[in-house]
Amino acid sequence: MREFSLPALYEVPADGNLTDIVRRNAAQHPDVAVIARKAQGAWQDVTAREFLAEVRTAAKGLIASGVQPGDRVGLMSRTRYEWTLLDFAIWSAGAITVPVYETSSPEQVRWILSDSGATACVTELDGHTAAVEAVRESLPALKHVWQIEAGGVAELARLGQDVSDQAVEERSSLAKADDPATIVYTSGTTGRPKGCVLTHRSFFAECGNVVERLRPLFRTGECSVLLFLPLAHVFGRLVQVAPMMAPIKLGCVPDIKNLTDELAAFRPTLILGVPRVFEKVYNSARAKAQADGKGAIFDKAADTAIAYSKALDSPSGPSFGLKLKHKVFDKLVYGKLRAVLGGRGEYAISGGAPLGERLGHFFRGIGFTVLEGYGLTESCAATAFNPWDRQKIGTVGQPLPGSVVRIADDGEVLLHGEHLFKEYWNNPAATAEALADGWFHTGDIGTLDEDGYLRITGRKKEIIVTAGGKNVAPAVIEDRIRAHALVAECMVVGDGRPFVGALVTIDEEFLGRWCAEHGKPAGSTAASLKDDPDLNAAIQAAVDDGNAAVSKAESVRKFRILPSQFTEESGHLTPSLKLKRNVVAKDYSDEIEAIYAK
Repeated sequence: MREFSLPALYEVPADGNLTDIVRRNAAQHPDVAVIARKAQGAWQDVTAREFLAEVRTAAKGLIASGVQPGDRVGLMSRTRYEWTLLDFAIWSAGAITVPVYETSSPEQVRWILSDSGATACVTELDGHTAAVEAVRESLPALKHVWQIEAGGVAELARLGQDVSDQAVEERSSLAKADDPATIVYTSGTTGRPKGCVLTHRSFFAECGNVVERLRPLFRTGECSVLLFLPLAHVFGRLVQVAPMMAPIKLGCVPDIKNLTDELAAFRPTLILGVPRVFEKVYNSARAKAQADGKGAIFDKAADTAIAYSKALDSPSGPSFGLKLKHKVFDKLVYGKLRAVLGGRGEYAISGGAPLGERLGHFFRGIGFTVLEGYGLTESCAATAFNPWDRQKIGTVGQPLPGSVVRIADDGEVLLHGEHLFKEYWNNPAATAEALADGWFHTGDIGTLDEDGYLRITGRKKEIIVTAGGKNVAPAVIEDRIRAHALVAECMVVGDGRPFVGALVTIDEEFLGRWCAEHGKPAGSTAASLKDDPDLNAAIQAAVDDGNAAVSKAESVRKFRILPSQFTEESGHLTPSLKLKRNVVAKDYSDEIEAIYAK
């Protein structure tokens, strides 16, 4: 199939904007908790009525400070209650939110605030403020900087004391559906980040259709979602806005370091995350079982879960014997794993990178279905996702209702729909190239099956052509290798080379446990063990598993273990954890050459 679409389930209000959501919630569900915040280490519910009042108060401060309709306001903070509060306050002042990753360097901050022409910025911590102040002389448009942890929200409340509710209402109603709501700067795997202009229509079309298609996951007064993704990333904004549209309760936590504790305390019914989160859950559970001498039981339970899930897709379903084994392991293993995920959830939505079929079947088999989706900043997050009632594991699902997916002659995935971005800010040439012929050219390669389910097989620019002329899409084998607990990242190489190779980094979190189990000195590092026969054998097993998913010509023949992980700080990952392949290839050119040395 070359093209597939689904009818819209949600009609975008032509005269509306995203501030309508909080006003509607306060009017229709005044006493329903729409968001929660941490206070003295405990979760505190905020009702729809209370949230609207706090949004108005913050908006008054922005208006009193001189923020004008259409002004851009930077927001540099970790994921927390105030991020969501200020996002809606900025919109309520008639302004446009410009997210800045809280890990951004002063130079990155300068580019985003300068290119967007931001007149104000809210930061969270001293380090964020320092990054802004370090480049403030080159930001003549920037008039105000408020810091959340230095009382910035309270300062806005004080500044806006003389601004009337009517003034906020007037500002809130200025923006229409096709006006910009936010400028989200792409991660920048190559070159400077581009400012992606997403309108109020983009979010309405995106979140409205997601909520309607997944309505059983968004039951008002019953469901809740815990947000731990960065709100500077468009996927995080989907997780923020969609629950507000439903509405269901939203909780925000700044990182995933204590995620299991937060899940246990908040007990969400829905989790939205990236594959690495679900990989960590699986690998941590398996490692704990092995440490407790129950590794064999866990592996049998995992195999049973995967077999059970696969059988669900067969006409005959699971056999009696498989059902019996599944029931036994549900009591012994699966229930404990669901408890780690909060105990109330049955579904998760995964995006940002491929999850992998094995993990997809594993989680569905334990009674926690992970619905995989696909999207980009330019598509306001999900442009395809698996429906809750008709999942196809291994695909990223069907198109967002109201949108169209087309496969071009060269295999590139093209998109059309109301959820797409308006333009790249100050970059008409890039806009024209991306939106050629009225379709957004994603740069991804994919296929559609007979039911309109999309599979992504790789990036157009990342296709490797070996010396023998074989085209290799790195994503398939990289994802399989990376599923191994010891592997942090894997980058396939081989463009113009006689065979495919790989650079592998070691997951520092699991290395210590592996060392203890294999008699290696405590405190050993990837750098000290990169030539260790046992570690190389373990990585070879991961590579062999990856090779099983591809043809012989596409398989990894040789690999090199690198001395340290790829990080954002090292310049090898974007803030959304995508590989900067050109940077890795340059910095580790000697390691690549060693793969092909005779």
